[in-house]
Amino acid sequence: MKKIRIKSSHSYILIAIAAISAILFIPGLGAVHLFDWDELNFAESAREMIVSGDYLRVQIDYIAFWEKPPFFIWLQVLSMKMFGINEFAARFPNAVCGIVTLMVLYGIGSRLKNQRFGLIWTLAYMVSLLPFFYFKSGIIDPWFNLFIFLGIYFFIRFTAPHNATNGLKQVALSAFFIGLAVLTKGPVGLLIFLLTFAVYLLFKRFKLRCNWRQVVLFSVTTAFVGGFWYLLLWLHGGSELITEFINYQIRLFTTPDAGHGGFLLYHFVILFFGVFPASILALPVFRRNVLQTESSEEIKHFFHWQMITFWVVLILFTIVTTKIVHYSSMCYFPLTFLAAWQIDRIFEHKATVPRYVKTLLLSVTILLTALVGTLPFIDRLKPLFMPLIDDEFTCGNLEAVSNWIGFEPLLGIILLCGIVYFFQLIKKEKTQKAFIALACACVFFIGGVIYTYPLQVEKYTQNAVVEFYREKATEDCYIHPLFYTYAHYFYAGKMPEDQYESESFLRYGKIDKPAYYVMRKDANRIAQFLSETPEAQLLYEKNGFVFFVRK
Repeated sequence: MKKIRIKSSHSYILIAIAAISAILFIPGLGAVHLFDWDELNFAESAREMIVSGDYLRVQIDYIAFWEKPPFFIWLQVLSMKMFGINEFAARFPNAVCGIVTLMVLYGIGSRLKNQRFGLIWTLAYMVSLLPFFYFKSGIIDPWFNLFIFLGIYFFIRFTAPHNATNGLKQVALSAFFIGLAVLTKGPVGLLIFLLTFAVYLLFKRFKLRCNWRQVVLFSVTTAFVGGFWYLLLWLHGGSELITEFINYQIRLFTTPDAGHGGFLLYHFVILFFGVFPASILALPVFRRNVLQTESSEEIKHFFHWQMITFWVVLILFTIVTTKIVHYSSMCYFPLTFLAAWQIDRIFEHKATVPRYVKTLLLSVTILLTALVGTLPFIDRLKPLFMPLIDDEFTCGNLEAVSNWIGFEPLLGIILLCGIVYFFQLIKKEKTQKAFIALACACVFFIGGVIYTYPLQVEKYTQNAVVEFYREKATEDCYIHPLFYTYAHYFYAGKMPEDQYESESFLRYGKIDKPAYYVMRKDANRIAQFLSETPEAQLLYEKNGFVFFVRK
């Protein structure tokens, strides 16, 4: 009877996690336009799959796009088939990923130690800034990271010191999820796993229980699942696309791509602030002999793997020249695990919250409170700093007017009050209530910020140009932005018959329908454009964007 009650309890908790996750991640998915470049990139590929009926080749502007495999785009296609081609459908797969991820964390944490630890890990992930935010986005990484994490998790179970099974099931599941990671974002998924495994072998002095059947099973399963799309593409004459894809992956690791450079410690800073508060709570774990008080060999084994995963991913993308925020997002799993392990030790009175942790928590909270408290007053502050900005495009962006409700600064104040209350409860040794209060404050803050701030911030960035594209969606015309973007494809609903031979055709050729040009405000570039395209007529300019037409 006891076992039945435990299983029943697990089921109720999983249902509760799924319900709470759905409430947090699904509402508001379509409230804001998709952002350039990544969200619009994937959503447009999904839209073009539906329009063209070609579900094998990834396309942008109906031209083969070799940067990503199609798994996530297929998920978006399914979502768009259900909800239509819109922002909600583009982001819905990641909301589902958020629900699945939190349930997985609870299940793994409960199996690893107990239900309390499973809940702590789930909360640590859920109430951190970027992990929460990405589940309400339309980018590829949430599913990619989940597949890598599951691949590593089942391999951890396979390499566990007291694993009494032959390991074939665990090896097959590990390979299956690593294969899905490759099918989602390419060979970097396998690379992360292999580097993590190599470092683990190094620490174990290359001692590993395995046989040829397990090696063959892992290799064949990974190759079949991860290479399934590549094989289909090759069979349908897509060998050139595969070659371009490989060349792109090499270029991505060796040169800054699409202007995404950054300083050396870029991802250290991103993780410190982006995974707040888990990143700060995990800091005491990064020291020698931290496992002396840990009696469970299984947890020690899992801990070592998570620490290795964290450093492998962080160092790998520190070395990689291209710097994009979500490149280090795989670190969210090990980092929140380390925070959960430390919190659980505090619950068991094996550790305390150090003073420097309290100081950092308070400092970052004050910074966030100041940031969210200042932004709603940007329209009042613009006259003070706009004269100091030389860039015409940025000044034009700031000419936009937002309509903040007025309560937004209260979100930061509530977070600050939650941190102060957390300190008081810790001082009274009411640790469980303290962390529950901290989690509630973080959820309220992050949820409130995500629901309100992007909608207003977008008005200063892309809203004017997106609205222009949407207006032209019903007109038979050409649209040609003179800057790097995907927005006009998706929001103007470009069709295959809207293709044109070249930019010179739109500027000088005999066009059969109106051609619209969009530029970022820059007097020199606009003057050059008008001298080269004298037939272009100015329509209007708005919030940093200038619109022309050639009839």
